[in-house]
Order: sequence, then C-alpha cells, then structure tokens
Amino acid sequence: MRPKKSKVTSHKSQVKRKKISKMKVRKSGKKIFLKSALKKFKQLLIKQREKFVNEMENITKDTLKTSQRDASGDLSGYTLHMADVATDHYDREFSLGIASTEQGVIYEIDEALKRIEDGSYGLCFTCDKVISKKRLTVVPYAKYCIECQEKEELTQRKGA
Repeated sequence: MRPKKSKVTSHKSQVKRKKISKMKVRKSGKKIFLKSALKKFKQLLIKQREKFVNEMENITKDTLKTSQRDASGDLSGYTLHMADVATDHYDREFSLGIASTEQGVIYEIDEALKRIEDGSYGLCFTCDKVISKKRLTVVPYAKYCIECQEKEELTQRKGA
C-alpha cells in the first residue's frame, strides 16, 4: 500500500505548476512572461508614464512659465533683495532638478515599453535572468534583477 501524499507536498507542486504557467520558455531556453502578464505590465507602465508626465508639466508650468517677480509676489518696480533672489533661484533649480529626474524616469519607462514589444522585457541586462514579478510590480521599468541592481549601486558608490 502506498503512503498518502501530505497536503504540503501537493500544495508545493501546485505552486510550481502556477509559476510555470505564468512564464513561457523561449527557444533559447530563457523564460519570459506570458502575454497576459506583459499586458498588465504595459498598462502599469503607461499609467506611471502619464503620472510622471503630469507631474513634470506641473513643475515646468509653475517654475518656467512664471516670472521671478510674479513668483515672489512682488508688484513694485524695485529690485528684490539679494537673499530673495537667491532663494527664488534655488527653488527654480531644485524644481528643474526634479523635472530632470522625472524626465529620466519617463525615458526608462519608454525603454521598458520597447522591451515589451521586442520580447526582452523582464530580463536582467547584466545576468540575463528573469527579473522577479514582485520587483517589476514595484519598479516596472527595472533593467536589473535585485542582485545585479545592488552590485550596480555598489559600483556607483565606489566610483563617486
């Protein structure tokens, strides 16, 4: 008589089957996400892109389209105090720095959308392994798996 399988063993095999069904093996042997998962990631990327574009437009509208005098609320014809000018200049530079960072994220999102189209989305640039679904849910434009991202950041810190 055969011993009965425990519930734990059967549950583990079900989990394995689910994981396999979420991925597809390419001819090269690399696993990639199925079309349904890619569709969800694409929607997530588009939603994040819209959010960053709106934020960047608001920053540039507030920063670049208002004159320094209007931004300070000064209606007189006299020049501003040097400290006020410096503060306004700092605020503008800070806002433009944020806009620049957001522009970089928009570029990364566009690149991720291209990777979805060419079939390389979800593969680490360094080790060519599949980036975890959890990571891509949090950072859908990620180019590296967690291990390679940590190595990349460590290298950047040493170089700086």
